Amino acid sequence: MKVNFEHGCLELLRGDICQEKVDAIVNAANAALAGGGGVDGAIHAAAGPTLMEECRLLGGCPTGETVATGAGRLAAKWVFHTVGPIWQGGDSGESKLLASCYQTALALAGQLGAESIAFPSVATGVYRFPLAAAAAIALGVITRHLKTNSPPFRIRMVLFDPTTLAAYQNALGQFLDPGQAIVIN
Repeated sequence: MKVNFEHGCLELLRGDICQEKVDAIVNAANAALAGGGGVDGAIHAAAGPTLMEECRLLGGCPTGETVATGAGRLAAKWVFHTVGPIWQGGDSGESKLLASCYQTALALAGQLGAESIAFPSVATGVYRFPLAAAAAIALGVITRHLKTNSPPFRIRMVLFDPTTLAAYQNALGQFLDPGQAIVIN
């Protein structure tokens, strides 16, 4: 599924983020940047040991922030490590922190001149952020970004399973202008 905006496009697809040929791949990392399971483990395995070596030099990353490393053996130029919030019921600033993950990754992409970026669904795995709410937050940040004239101009949400893809597809409508076309691929 693809939607064109004033200054770029958003694609929602089911796939393996490690296979993306974009300037930056976003990793749903832990605060220690120590590798882990899920998306984080898959990215580290695909990128190879140089990714962990670079992560160790960074010394961690606060929740809601994003830092960059090289991409090792991945097709991307960079891996952006962002740390999502652990869901604690919704009254501990989790929504604001999750929005910040996407905002800081997009800002970093702009600073580095990345024109394309691939995101996973941040914090919806072991961090248990409710999927529908996470999709709305992510797509709100991304669609606002695509209405400005700043890179990245091609943003892909690469979602691991049909349930996650469906949640993002369902949330997308609330961020489209009347009559805005959706291309189904």
